[in-house]
Amino acid sequence: MSKPIVLCLGNTLFAQDAWKKLEEIAEVVTLPKGTSRATFFQLIEDPASKFSKIEVITRTAGSVAQTGRFDEELARRLPKSVKAVCHNGAGYDQVDVKYFNDRHIQVSNTPDLVSNSTADDHVFLLLGALRNFSFGARNLLDGKWPQDGSAAGTPFGHDPEGKTVGVLGLGGIGGAIVSRLKPFGFKKFIYHNRSRLSPELENDCEYVSFDELLSQSDIISVNVPLNPKTVHLIDSKAFGKMKEGVVIVNTARGAIIDEAALIEALKAGKVRSAGLDVFEFEPKVCQEIMDMKQVLALPHMGTHSVETRKKMEEFVVSNAASVIKTGHVISIVPEIRNEEWFKTLA
Repeated sequence: MSKPIVLCLGNTLFAQDAWKKLEEIAEVVTLPKGTSRATFFQLIEDPASKFSKIEVITRTAGSVAQTGRFDEELARRLPKSVKAVCHNGAGYDQVDVKYFNDRHIQVSNTPDLVSNSTADDHVFLLLGALRNFSFGARNLLDGKWPQDGSAAGTPFGHDPEGKTVGVLGLGGIGGAIVSRLKPFGFKKFIYHNRSRLSPELENDCEYVSFDELLSQSDIISVNVPLNPKTVHLIDSKAFGKMKEGVVIVNTARGAIIDEAALIEALKAGKVRSAGLDVFEFEPKVCQEIMDMKQVLALPHMGTHSVETRKKMEEFVVSNAASVIKTGHVISIVPEIRNEEWFKTLA
């Protein structure tokens, strides 16, 4: 009897043992190097090909180079045998869930495993932006110390005491960020979600409206997922409602912030400094942002650690194994969780 077929898209860095274990119950196939989206469609639509019989697809963000986005066209052209798409990452904006839901194809992600690593990244950027550390590091590398004076001419930064942190998106990552920031002595933590959390999940943060978060925060911490409702959630209008000299930190997705509006706000001093791990058009990054000393930037390093990446990769394999053994994934995305067709699988 032939084994179920699992298509592994993207590189495996640390979970080789988990994949070997999966091969005991499944046949794992990969795309040839240099495969294009057009070739991918040819493979999955060829009745003589193993790719036309795949039951589970695992994918990384980098695999978009071979298949393109998991959009309406791709969802429509997948074989009828496909039961699930297992995405490696908490954010899954490369997958248009609606069209997979329409075909009753499960979509899973790795929601909780990334919280600690991303929160560490976020706290580094937040404290660095608050204290103007990027400015100082650049001046030091440019040889401006000691001739430019104290701290190589870096403007004075600010301490956490007395500052209000506005958390836009108090989920797993947002909560982990708040827990890490509390010992630094910030005055107050406020948050905004689509709806208020139960008290035991609020982590001593005060629930406020979106406009109240913008107007009251000294530091705005961005942690919401990217979807059609959050694209350019922070735009020129939103910047206009913020305090003068606000600090912005974003480790979620770049397109949540209108990058052109952010540049103007930085130039005007409305935003005093920013800590950015993500960019609207990454991996292409606007040179104007990169040239701003008040921007502390990283190349999307939120989960760039051996331990976290290994856990993520292994969890993706676990999701695939669960589909084969039980018919359903371990971690379904929220858009599908309450669908009747999915409930019947549990």
